[in-house]
Amino acid sequence: MFSRLLTFLSDPHRIAVSPERKNHRFAQDDKEGTACKMGITKTDFMRGMQCRKMLWLDKHRPGLRVIPPETQARLDAGNDFGDRAMGMFGPFEEMTVYRKGTRIPDKKKMAEKTQQHLQAGTPVICEAAFLNYNNYCAADLLRKTEKGYDLYEVKNAPEVHEQFIRDAGFQYYIISRCGVRIGKIFIVIHGPEEEHPFLPVDVTEEAKGCASWVNEHIWDLNRMQKERDEVQTEPGEQCTHPYECWYYAYCHGEKPADPEQTVMEGI
Repeated sequence: MFSRLLTFLSDPHRIAVSPERKNHRFAQDDKEGTACKMGITKTDFMRGMQCRKMLWLDKHRPGLRVIPPETQARLDAGNDFGDRAMGMFGPFEEMTVYRKGTRIPDKKKMAEKTQQHLQAGTPVICEAAFLNYNNYCAADLLRKTEKGYDLYEVKNAPEVHEQFIRDAGFQYYIISRCGVRIGKIFIVIHGPEEEHPFLPVDVTEEAKGCASWVNEHIWDLNRMQKERDEVQTEPGEQCTHPYECWYYAYCHGEKPADPEQTVMEGI
């Protein structure tokens, strides 16, 4: 699913909501990120925790990104998986709203729409959006229970990775502060059966346990992303782990070797 406005850009398993939005994802991410300077999105947080300089470049020099075609292919495959996952529990309501005349998601209107559906008791809500002190997330899927909602984060991957749990933990942090009671938290991975590929894995304890970790860092990252001077970070393990940074060439003084690589300029 569309992640949610700023889902972890370098995460090859991130997903979007519908095929029609695939070609607009990168422009959305950059413009939405600029509009969110007073807050942190889930993508901001995850990228900033991998490397503070990565987040700063996202906000100030996004044109330096180099996106290999194989990465784009993985993202597109993730989009397809996410589109299908929205219907894993039957009928659903999607919260995505665009700014007038654009393909840029309107976070405020999405959050308002989400609140309307929460109050109405909608059984399955996709791209459920939440704002708390301008910090933002959009959950892939919320499914109503007797006591609240369960949270599902969808990843086109065969197994659960630690960064997926932290991703879900950030969502729990924001959503719970918006007054929504979250029961269980699942990572939906790509199971072995293609006819029924959606395999939820319960990560409730681990994801909820990330809340204090999120709170320790979210406010510092928010301040850092607004600094005028470029953040200085020495190249290291964070350049490739858990994902290879799209600013790798810039930080290592290299030029793209493959002329077919996508260089994001002036978005």
